[in-house]
Amino acid sequence: MSKTFTSKQSDYAITLQAEWIGNDLFLCLFGGDTPHIGTVTTFSSETEKHVQRFPSHDGRFHKDDVLAELLLKQIAAELPGNCVITAGVHVDHISKDQIEAAFSMTAELAEALKLWLLKHTLAKEPLYK
Repeated sequence: MSKTFTSKQSDYAITLQAEWIGNDLFLCLFGGDTPHIGTVTTFSSETEKHVQRFPSHDGRFHKDDVLAELLLKQIAAELPGNCVITAGVHVDHISKDQIEAAFSMTAELAEALKLWLLKHTLAKEPLYK
């Protein structure tokens, strides 16, 4: 089961695609002029959160995990299994207003996702011998 959410502010949009894979959740957060996979955040209530930042340019690394972290904080209580979040938002010549908008758009998307998660049942539990 999957769902796509989009928020638009400050002349650009961020999209959140959610996909149930059994009782695990795969989330893809992307937007702007050049969407990409800048970071991967993994989470399970059984283990610590892990973040992988991919190289960007000039020896820097992407920082999209700050948006993934915001998203995760809002939905963590609703997660029955594992969660993987890819994040990549790039706006050419981004302004301070557009940076701030990224946080409010992500919070809005997280709230919409949380409501969707509460309304949809999970897959069956696996059976073992």
